[in-house]
Amino acid sequence: MPSRFINTLMKKIVTPQLLEELSRKAQASPRLRLNHNFHDDLADPINRLLNAIEPGSYVQPHKHPDKREVFIVLKGSLVVVLFDSDGNPEEYVLLNQFNGNHAVEIPIETWHTIFALETGSVVFEVKDGPYIPISDKNFASWAPKEGDSDCIEYLEKLTAHYYTR
Repeated sequence: MPSRFINTLMKKIVTPQLLEELSRKAQASPRLRLNHNFHDDLADPINRLLNAIEPGSYVQPHKHPDKREVFIVLKGSLVVVLFDSDGNPEEYVLLNQFNGNHAVEIPIETWHTIFALETGSVVFEVKDGPYIPISDKNFASWAPKEGDSDCIEYLEKLTAHYYTR
């Protein structure tokens, strides 16, 4: 095997050190989350990335008009929420490698969000490419925008509903 091929593969290894470093950076980030891309170009037909998400990080519910999305839990515990078109939660999917599901694939045009239940949570995310920021996703009008004063309250209600449903 040519050494160039081996070196390319080495760049794509998910190590415990990488997960810890990414989580530390997410904890220090104002958004309480951080991506680490494995695709070399946003035009790649398959976008692959680590997504470190901390409790309290708000991801506005959204849908991808022409892309599937997969979350595979690597560390921690997260919940993916699937909504109907009016913003009512239809399904909560626990992602936890010890006592939950390991992965979930979200179909095209499905309203969803994700939130962390414990610190240090990291998912491996796979989504159809290319990534074009202006058309990648449609944000739900029935949910607060990221940064709005009521987004934390909205996230707290979703979390409480997960535990009490």
